[in-house]
Amino acid sequence: MKTAKKHIDTEHLLFTTANTIFLIALALVTVYPFANTIVISLNEGLDTIRGGIYLWPRAFTLHNYRVVLSNNAIYHAAFISVSRTLLSTVLNIFLTTMLAYALSRKEFVFRKPITILFVLTMYFNAGLIPNYFLYRSLGLINNFLVYIVPSMVYAFNLIVIRTYIGTIPESLVESAKLDGAGDFKVFLRIIFPLCKPVLATVALFVAVGAWNSWFDSFIYCTKQSLSTLQYELMKLIAIANISNSNSALLSDAMSGGAAAAKNFANPVSIRAAVTVIAATPMVLIYPFLQKYFIVGLTVGSVKE
Repeated sequence: MKTAKKHIDTEHLLFTTANTIFLIALALVTVYPFANTIVISLNEGLDTIRGGIYLWPRAFTLHNYRVVLSNNAIYHAAFISVSRTLLSTVLNIFLTTMLAYALSRKEFVFRKPITILFVLTMYFNAGLIPNYFLYRSLGLINNFLVYIVPSMVYAFNLIVIRTYIGTIPESLVESAKLDGAGDFKVFLRIIFPLCKPVLATVALFVAVGAWNSWFDSFIYCTKQSLSTLQYELMKLIAIANISNSNSALLSDAMSGGAAAAKNFANPVSIRAAVTVIAATPMVLIYPFLQKYFIVGLTVGSVKE
């Protein structure tokens, strides 16, 4: 008996040790690229070209961030990005949840055909040119609404939320209707509050997608007043690449002493600073949604 117990304890210890080592290694592999990006963003551009920078800046400087933040267009673009992210997330959550609730009701006759139509959009896309003509016919070109209207409902989010609603006991809905509540009141008072975990998960998906998007600004908005933060940062990287592609600039920086070295804008360092600035808001928001993320994703993605 003691031998068997000792054998079990040994297996448990080996498994725990191996599992811990594996998870630590996985965490290091996951965290290191972002940590290295932060270090490069805090290192002098000319020194970065030499390589060999890993976990600590060799020549500390904030010049890369000064270059990025000295662009006045970035601040207005940040306002546009924050606005589109908030509006897209709120509207997508509310409208998608309403539609998901309607499609989850068994008494709704057309719920299966409509669900199939939404699923088909996940596999087939008309393409960029038809989308452009559609948006132009709707008056969305060079319009702030081009950031909002196309993102109101996503088929994937609809399926996830509808599946989650299916796990809510039907007795709650029936009790509310016996008390005289209509569908809209049931949705607001019962369904919406109980969907908090899956809504937090979907909100994170939508917010990250809206915040990181820049291609729609490039295609549909030629006005500088509608440019987003990601698009401005992308243009800044392109300018840094062009300005430093001339080998004469590199030679001048190398022969100009410490002051010239500090003011040298290396595209790699600028790209790292841009990455840190762009990722910081999402990194700060994620811890508040983490407790809902796993529950919402696992429950909302499996249909029994």
